[in-house]
Formats: sequence, C-alpha cells, structure tokens
Amino acid sequence: MTPPRTESEETDARLVEAYRSGDERAAAELVRRHAPMLGRFLAGAGAFPSEVEDLVQEALFRAFRRIDSWRGDASFRSWLLTIGGNLLKDEHRRRKGRTVISIEDRDIPDPSDPSGGVVADELADRIQAGLGKLPRLQREVFLMRAQQGAEYQDIAKALGTTPGAARVHFHHAIKALKGLIE
Repeated sequence: MTPPRTESEETDARLVEAYRSGDERAAAELVRRHAPMLGRFLAGAGAFPSEVEDLVQEALFRAFRRIDSWRGDASFRSWLLTIGGNLLKDEHRRRKGRTVISIEDRDIPDPSDPSGGVVADELADRIQAGLGKLPRLQREVFLMRAQQGAEYQDIAKALGTTPGAARVHFHHAIKALKGLIE
C-alpha cells in the first residue's frame, strides 16, 4: 500500500506537470525548493566542498533533461536524491573511493561558555570523522534520515534498497556514531 502524498509532494507533482507543459517558472521553483537540500545531502555524503555546487547543478540538469522518466512513484525529492547519489557514486569511483567530508558548517559556539564551544567543536570533528568511516549505505541512510528527515520508504526508493534494510543501516550508523560520542 502506498502511503498518502504530503502537500509538498502534491505541489512538486503539479510543478513537474507545469514544467512538462512549458512553464519555466515551475522549474525555477523546484530548483529553489530542492537545490539546498541536495547540496547538504551531497556534502554530507562525502562530496568535496569544491564540487558540491557542480554536482547539484549536474543533478538538476539531468533531472530536468529526464523529467519524463519521473513517474511519481517516489517523491520528486527522493528521485532527485537518487540522481545526486548516483552522480556522487560516479565521482567516488573516479576518485577511487577517497572520501572527504566538509566540516565547514559547524555550530557556532555559545560565546558565554568558552569551554562549551571547544567541546562542541571536538564532538563535531569526531562525528564528521565517524561519518567518513561509515560504509556508504549507512552514511547515506543516516544523512537522508537525520539531515533531511526522509522517511524510510523514500530512503529505500532513493538508494535502491528496502525500508527494513534502510532502518537497519540507520541503526548501525547511530550505534557507530554513539560510540564516538561516549
């Protein structure tokens, strides 16, 4: 049984139909809505910071070039994440699996607690290092669930797995990252 569509998914579907009918404003709205999320996903999944913008643009270019292949089985967002994830896999193959994860988007320390900022920075460094050590599927599931708030059903469709497997990957990622914190 397919879960009911959310309002944003229905709006995305209407925007895709409008774009298919020639409305360029619909494409601009889809880009505005999804490009930042795609960039965060790619950066967290191991894209070099200098490559994130290019990967986002290439993913959007491919999505709009192949917009007729989106059937609406999955949300537009998860379809776009699939395209971005595939581009990143290609990039990893080209780089032979070397992974660098950006830590530029750290939390700003509380100026009233000098030691809190140091502790937060150290914790963020350990978590980022831990993300880089996770197997690819665990890292991608964790980022899609924790960073994007994606449902297991959408994660499974985007990554070509099952919702149950996505839950298991998320659980293992959490367990590994908790080990770094404790």
